[in-house]
Amino acid sequence: MPREQRTTPETDLARPSNPRWLVYLLRCSDGSLYTGITNDLPKRLKTHAAGKASRYTRSRLPIRLVYQEPQAGRSGALKREAAIKRLTRPAKLRLIATARACS
Repeated sequence: MPREQRTTPETDLARPSNPRWLVYLLRCSDGSLYTGITNDLPKRLKTHAAGKASRYTRSRLPIRLVYQEPQAGRSGALKREAAIKRLTRPAKLRLIATARACS
């Protein structure tokens, strides 16, 4: 029988109340694009760079962050990630170019 998870004031303080979820795209050394989500982008990028984040990027180092898009929550980030993954490569490149032009 699974144990019920209880929260205490100490564990509530350890968890951010509203983590910022992001969808991100990386350009790999072979020119391919990798899409993922995270709520701690600097940590995730370090994990990718160390070759420990995903099997796909591990063999395509170095990687470079080319796009990021904030989302309201994890669910929204997962849905947006799936939508971006369904885009064609030219559409993903337009998304990256548009974001660069706006910043």
